[in-house]
Amino acid sequence: MASDQPPPPPPQSLPPPAPTTVFALGDDLLREIFHRLPSLPSLVRAAFSCHTFLDAVRSSPAFRRQFRATRPPPLLGFFFDPDCPAIPAFVPIRRRSDPDLAAAVRGADFFLTRVPDEEDASPGWVVSDCRDGYVLLRKGCPGELAAYNPLTRALHLIPPTPHEIFDDSNGYAIYLDRFILSSQEGDGTFRVVATCRDESRARAAVFSSESREWQIFPWSEPVTPHPGKKYWLKGGTMVNGLVYWIHTNDAYLLVLNTATLQFSQMDLPPCLEGQNYLFRVGEAKDGKLCLVCPVDFDLDVWFWRSDDDGIERWMLDQSFQLESFVESIRCTMEHVELHIVDTINGFVYFSTGETFNSADSPSWFLSLCMETVQVDKLFQKPLDSHVHPYIMAWPPSLEDKAHPRLEGA
Repeated sequence: MASDQPPPPPPQSLPPPAPTTVFALGDDLLREIFHRLPSLPSLVRAAFSCHTFLDAVRSSPAFRRQFRATRPPPLLGFFFDPDCPAIPAFVPIRRRSDPDLAAAVRGADFFLTRVPDEEDASPGWVVSDCRDGYVLLRKGCPGELAAYNPLTRALHLIPPTPHEIFDDSNGYAIYLDRFILSSQEGDGTFRVVATCRDESRARAAVFSSESREWQIFPWSEPVTPHPGKKYWLKGGTMVNGLVYWIHTNDAYLLVLNTATLQFSQMDLPPCLEGQNYLFRVGEAKDGKLCLVCPVDFDLDVWFWRSDDDGIERWMLDQSFQLESFVESIRCTMEHVELHIVDTINGFVYFSTGETFNSADSPSWFLSLCMETVQVDKLFQKPLDSHVHPYIMAWPPSLEDKAHPRLEGA
C-alpha cells in the first residue's frame, strides 16, 4: 500500500557568496598594489578615486617614505621668464608612456590665470623660485610678490620686501635672490627668504605666511678676501635649506643657512676659480650637495664629502661623456656649448647652445640621470631667457585629511 506522506521538501539552497570587490581588499594589499604604480601622478589619481584608497595611503607613513624614495616627484615642465611685460611661459614635458603625468599637467593652471595682472602693466611677473609645488613670482623691484601653486591653485599675495633691508649698507647694494620654503609639517604654511648684498656683506629678510610680516636680520661679516668689484656674486641656488652663491672671481661660495639665517663661506676646487659662468651648485640623489661643470662635451660632477682623512672637501666623482649624444642631435660640434640649467634630485637639466648664433636659434633641452646615465631629449626652444624647472611636489592631501584634493585628481 502506497504511503500517503508527502515527499520531503528539496534541500534549501545556500545564498550565493557575496562578490569580492576592490573595496574588500585590506590596506596592506592595497599598498602592495600601489607600490607597482609608475609615478606620483598615478598614485594621486588612484588615491583620490575613493576614500578607501586614500585612507590606505594616509594611514602608512612607511609606505609614503618608500614610495617617495623609489619614485621621486617628477619634472612637469619648465617656466621661461618673459622678455617683455607678461606672464612667464610654461613648456610641459610630454611623456606618452605616463598618461597620468600628462593628466596632471592638463589639470593644472600653468597659464597662471589666478595671478593678478593689469593690462599694459609694466613690468611683468618673473619667476624668482620654483619649489615645493609653488612658483614664487616677482613684479618690479622690490615690487609685489606672489606664491602660486598651479596644481592646487592656491595663491598667496606677499607684500614687498621692506626697503629697510638696505639700512647701514656699505657702498653699492642690490637685491640678490628670493626663495620659498614650505613647512615640513605639511600644514600649508611657508616662508619667503629675500637676500641682498653690499660691497662685501650680505643680509636676509624672512616673510612668514602665518604672521604676514617681514623680519630683517643683521648684516653678515665682511667676506674675505674683499670682493673688490661691483658684481661679486652669481645668482644663488638652494639645496636642502642652504643657499649657495658663487663668487665671480675667487674660489669660494657664500652660503646662507635658512634655518639659522647665518652666512658662511665654503671653498671651491681651485680649478673652478673664475669659471662661475660654467658650473652650478646642485642637488644629487638623497639631497647630496654637488657641483656640475661642463667641460667641452663632458659633464664633470663634484661631491662635497669626507676624504680618507675625514676632512670634508670637494671631490671629483664622475665625468659623463656626451659627445656622441650631442652628435646624434645634429648639433654643430665646432660651435655648440652645454649650459647647466639646474640639478635636482640627481637629474641634471641642461641645454645646448650655438656659440655664435642669435638668441632665436633653437636649443635642445636635455636631462641626464646621474644614477642610470640615461640622457633624454625634452624639447627644443630658443635659450632666450631665465629657465626654471617645475617639479611636482608631494601633495600634503595624501598625508593630512585637512587638505583638499588636487584639482583634476
